[in-house]
Amino acid sequence: MSENKKPLYLNAKEIPLREKPSNYPEPFFSRMKSREKRILGEPFGLTNFGVNLTRLKPGGISALLHRHTKQDEFIYILEGTATLKTEFEKVILKGGMCSGFPANGVAHQLLNETDEDVVYLEIGDRTKGDTATYPNDDLKAEQDSNGNWIFTHKNGTPYNE
Repeated sequence: MSENKKPLYLNAKEIPLREKPSNYPEPFFSRMKSREKRILGEPFGLTNFGVNLTRLKPGGISALLHRHTKQDEFIYILEGTATLKTEFEKVILKGGMCSGFPANGVAHQLLNETDEDVVYLEIGDRTKGDTATYPNDDLKAEQDSNGNWIFTHKNGTPYNE
């Protein structure tokens, strides 16, 4: 296969784990230690949406409780039992179940409150100029013009890295 040619298919479990487990600054970064992501869309050159194969080890969380202002998200549980936590409730999701989160919708996160791994697909669009808000944490994320996330305290003060 030439360097410029993208593959037509791959074994998702053979795609390397994302090198950096999280973009969050501390003290939030270390809370993602029980989450592993394989970025599935990039090897195919996908740019309009992202797809991750994500594994949550027991006690792991998918992200901080959050919502996006412009980007939609969708999850599909492949293995295990996850707890979907929103601002208002907790719901159990088992293999074969799915959930979607429109932009400006309910804040959400997945928890693994079991003794077995949870594996799920995470799909989201890449609409530019997105902002993520975190109702339970002193954190705000805004995308710069290159699509990179810039994290600040809610009052706009930058985190020291």
